[in-house]
Amino acid sequence: MTRSINEVRVVGLGKVGELVATLLADSGFVVTAYDARERSDLPFATKSLDVRDAASLRAALDGADAVVSCLPYNLNLGVAEAAHSAQVHYFDLTEDVPTTNRVLELSAADPKVVYAPQCGLAPGLIGIIGSSLTKDFEEIRSIELKVGALPRHPAGLLGYAFNWSSEGVVNEYLNDCEVLRSGHRQMVPAMTEHERVVIGGIELEASLTSGGLGTMCETFAGRVHRLDYKTMRYPGHFELMRFFFDELGLRDRRELAGEILVNAKPPTDDDVVYLHAAVEGKKDGQLFRQNYVRAYKPLEINGRTWRAISWTTAASAVAVVEMVAEGRLPQTGFIKQEDIPFADLLATRNGARFAELGRV
Repeated sequence: MTRSINEVRVVGLGKVGELVATLLADSGFVVTAYDARERSDLPFATKSLDVRDAASLRAALDGADAVVSCLPYNLNLGVAEAAHSAQVHYFDLTEDVPTTNRVLELSAADPKVVYAPQCGLAPGLIGIIGSSLTKDFEEIRSIELKVGALPRHPAGLLGYAFNWSSEGVVNEYLNDCEVLRSGHRQMVPAMTEHERVVIGGIELEASLTSGGLGTMCETFAGRVHRLDYKTMRYPGHFELMRFFFDELGLRDRRELAGEILVNAKPPTDDDVVYLHAAVEGKKDGQLFRQNYVRAYKPLEINGRTWRAISWTTAASAVAVVEMVAEGRLPQTGFIKQEDIPFADLLATRNGARFAELGRV
């Protein structure tokens, strides 16, 4: 099969970016990866790059068919602008709403290539799954999406470890959340609408957090009575986080909050990603609830064990690149995650991992 994408640039070789580049190379793409520091220990070409230098970033995309940005949310826009200028397909992992809105503007201005932000876990895979569950319903009452990236053996009252960007976690806890209520788009405070969840006998709690729905509220407005995204944690976590941000006054000092939290709860290799999607509505005229529940653990890839949060995020993103390259997705314009067929994602080299693993 002839691919529409052959040469891919990966920008950012952090916790997920290195694995994104590895999986792309394993899938037959020609990969060149860029990072702020020199790397000579990887089985693909690497170069150093200051992503804040617009001219250098644009030059890094010369000859590329696509770029995957694996940078912190506040640096993605520079890559998107460079991709727009170079006319190469753009993919990222962001949960940041303003970033996605700008990518939408770029796509609308000149939709000659693909713009596919939010290709990670949430937003990303969870929205693809949630949307896929709706297909057999004649009428949809609710779509409930939940993801929790947690230590398997938590210590302390918070029951957490910062295996993901501290900036991203702080933002999702503090930024208002878009939801659907009575079919209408609304903004509601984060860390509210608390509920109990049990997966495989493990008791968790879930509260609303921002960014996890991507563009789904726009897509399903007027069609679904209730739609929301919640983050799952071990019981008691959110009460402590509300104390931390509000009673200790850290809500308006986000950078300091992130530093304190990472210092208190550093990353761990022994993690688990819980995923829970549920749709309620009418099937054959009867009310029905359909669930999709998984618990993903660390995975060995090419002789190295990768954290669950790293491989689930990377595999989902690379699967979307594969689908565009193979013509299973549109070749131009903005791609919403909820428009990606889950069955097609599972049929890719990297998406197949989600079909084989994680059953509870």
